[in-house]
Amino acid sequence: MKASAHPVALGVVHGYMFISTALVATSFTVGKAITPFLDPVVLTFIRFVLAALLFAPYVSHRFGLRRPDRSAIVRYSLISGSLAGFFWLMFLSLQMTTPLNTGAIFTTVPGIAGICSWLLLKERLGMYRIAALLLAMIGALWVIFEGDPAQVRQMAFNRGDLLFFCGCLLMALYIPLVKLFHRGEPMAVMTWWILITGCGWLLLFSLTKLPGIPWQTVPATVWFGIGYLAFFTTIVTFFIAQWSSLHLGPTRVAAYSYLYPPLIVLIEWCVHQTLPSLHTMLGIAIILPAMLIVQKKEAARP
Repeated sequence: MKASAHPVALGVVHGYMFISTALVATSFTVGKAITPFLDPVVLTFIRFVLAALLFAPYVSHRFGLRRPDRSAIVRYSLISGSLAGFFWLMFLSLQMTTPLNTGAIFTTVPGIAGICSWLLLKERLGMYRIAALLLAMIGALWVIFEGDPAQVRQMAFNRGDLLFFCGCLLMALYIPLVKLFHRGEPMAVMTWWILITGCGWLLLFSLTKLPGIPWQTVPATVWFGIGYLAFFTTIVTFFIAQWSSLHLGPTRVAAYSYLYPPLIVLIEWCVHQTLPSLHTMLGIAIILPAMLIVQKKEAARP
């Protein structure tokens, strides 16, 4: 499908990407709200199962649910391991850190993914990606340390921040692994089998935890939160990202992650009526030019 160059059409695409980014930004706040009630690996397992069930009717109707061969299962399992690990570490870290910190740290993913693509796929990194990564890194560190030089000198990282950064390394690896192991199958089919094999990984790590969970005491808001994450921040955002990448390209779509920190600030203000300090807001302002650099550079490329 050929991307449209019409200004109105591109404006619509950017509008949908903004909606998708806002939905993903809510996942940090929703995740923070529900993590105290369920073990993070169990929470991630339920999210994957529900997302796979919701995705199954579409994949079955469009492509059929034929079982892939053994080599494909291995490929999908390698990819899903990194994805499942990211979401598990996200829920685990949100027990120890804030949605804003995780959103700021996540802005490093596009740049680190570029480095992984350079190592695994021999893709050219480009100076603009390096510049965007540096801005995202500086801004994320500024947010984490609240602009306090004393904290920077002590390098007193929150344990949750370190865990989520490890998760971001896995997410950055996930992006080039999809390109490396894609064999021409429809992306929806590949995504569904990644979810299924991800369920397998998570079930393996959840087996000893599932029997001891008092399911009857889990609040209804937790189930609502899991359903919201599975449908809106997984299925809906997948379709928007896939459609938008046809018009904008994957790099410009990924650059929207630089909007997570200001959107999380807005969401937290709407939900809790709290705002970060001016020092922290400055760190967010440092991150934002990274998106403009990537958008402008990619739009200028033929």
